[in-house]
Amino acid sequence: MQLISTLTCPECDHRATETMPIDACQFFYDCPGCKAVLRPKPGDCCVYCSYGDVPCPPIQEARENGSQASCCGGS
Repeated sequence: MQLISTLTCPECDHRATETMPIDACQFFYDCPGCKAVLRPKPGDCCVYCSYGDVPCPPIQEARENGSQASCCGGS
């Protein structure tokens, strides 16, 4: 499982590599480039699933197990 994801800001295209939490969803992210507050897109519950190059740990785990899970631990 990968815990590092690169977030890309939809406002300014700034990229930042971050460590994803495994015990909570990250609903807000302050872009270091333009200071925009990123929130998940509709249907996602964390910024990593919306703007990261690697989905959150629960989604990765669900894919490895061949099952479907909603973002950040819901089933």
